[in-house]
Amino acid sequence: MEQVALEAATHDVSLWALFMQAGFIVKAVMIGLMFASVWTWAIVIDKYINFAKAKRQFDQFEQVFWSGQSLEELYRTLSDRQNVGLAAIFVSAMREWKKSFERGARSPIGLQMRIDRAMDVTLAREAEGFEARLGSLATIGSAGPFIGLFGTVIGIMTSFQAIAGSKSTNLAVVAPGIAEALLATAIGLVAAIPAVIAYNKFMADAGKLSARMEGFADEFSGILSRQIDEKLQPRQAAQ
Repeated sequence: MEQVALEAATHDVSLWALFMQAGFIVKAVMIGLMFASVWTWAIVIDKYINFAKAKRQFDQFEQVFWSGQSLEELYRTLSDRQNVGLAAIFVSAMREWKKSFERGARSPIGLQMRIDRAMDVTLAREAEGFEARLGSLATIGSAGPFIGLFGTVIGIMTSFQAIAGSKSTNLAVVAPGIAEALLATAIGLVAAIPAVIAYNKFMADAGKLSARMEGFADEFSGILSRQIDEKLQPRQAAQ
């Protein structure tokens, strides 16, 4: 009994001690998962700030756009800025509109198609930007537990080999090795759970922003279509 107590006392079971006592492979797994956890939180903080900023910019642009301000004036205000979201779609459509009329556009259908294509390209680029790095969260969320489990399996195998070598099955001998192995799984879960939650949340947010951009592109396309008819029909009638 005194020998078991002495063996238990000689084993430090703090988290740092368990990490230091682990084998090379298990340590590598733990370090990799800790880096993955740090990377996850870096992405979460960055995306949270960027999505909040994007939502504010969407609201501000829509307020200005629907306030009745002239499209030409709004375009001049935004054309020299680095725009995102709705503003980027608006600027791309207006730029194509102005280029086409400067070159003497005559076909309403062709002009409308070019404007729609310009907005579609910008919309796809903006949506891709909102979803950037979310794939990393999905990878960490799906692979993290399995990588941790791999470290646990290696750690338990090493523990059993140590038990066989010491020819002792006392809990004081078995517990530290198993604790080291299970720590890898715990770190894997710590990395994976926030990644999965953040991935689902930010993908939903990206979907909402993309839907707002698509809705605006459709509405603005209708506005420009009416203006195209007003500008080109008199010209065609005169010809």
